[in-house]
Amino acid sequence: MSPERRHITGFSNPTVKSLRALREKKHRKAAGRFLAEGLRLLTDARECGHVPEMLVLSDRRDPHPLLAALEKAVEGSGGEIIETSPDILAKITGKDNPQAVAGVFAEFDTGLASIERASADIWLVAQALRDPGNLGTMLRTGDAIGAGGLILIDDCADPFSVEAVRASMGAVFTQRIAQARWGEFEGWLRGGTGQLVAASLREAQPYRQAPYAAPCFVMVGNESRGLPEDYEMACDLRVTMPMKGRADSLNAAVAAAVLGYEVLASLES
Repeated sequence: MSPERRHITGFSNPTVKSLRALREKKHRKAAGRFLAEGLRLLTDARECGHVPEMLVLSDRRDPHPLLAALEKAVEGSGGEIIETSPDILAKITGKDNPQAVAGVFAEFDTGLASIERASADIWLVAQALRDPGNLGTMLRTGDAIGAGGLILIDDCADPFSVEAVRASMGAVFTQRIAQARWGEFEGWLRGGTGQLVAASLREAQPYRQAPYAAPCFVMVGNESRGLPEDYEMACDLRVTMPMKGRADSLNAAVAAAVLGYEVLASLES
């Protein structure tokens, strides 16, 4: 075995404990690292230029050319490769039926300064989004519509949680992620070009054929409370989507997808 490759057989191994701890936000923040699982997701990361610092492999895995390419990339970047049992891998990922590979990545810079607004016509914005599944879905939506990334306002779920990363289906590596308080975001936005759009019932117009302009920042609010009124009133454009049934609102991530595709169609026409 090369010096970069180890085989771990014990649940009490310190490395296993430190990897398991990455499932908790406080430990992720302290370490500046996060977990991602699955060959497809890690391959997407590699193809986007993100190579894991540590690769954890099941010792009962089947050979695969993409896995071989991933191992080569980790070795080439000076990373570490660990082999362990499926049971220990399940403990690390918190998933009963884990995939054969997981990776440890350094967290990205999430400051607003990392956002180049002119690099994309559409950006997604979420305020106080609490569900990591919704957050991951918004990242996936952003990738689908060609958005530049996702800006998280106020107290949102952690974009680097195992659940959010899994739900993003690899989009955590293709989308820029920024985190800020409302005041910081509003000041940054008004310091350059950008149209802020929100789904709303307050003085709103139909979302179809509304006057969208690039770069367009599409904002949704908390799953249960929506956006605060003053946030909505600070928007350049408020739009409403028709509800034909008994439900009075859409899921936040679904609303972002519907609105995001409408903005995309408008800007491309």
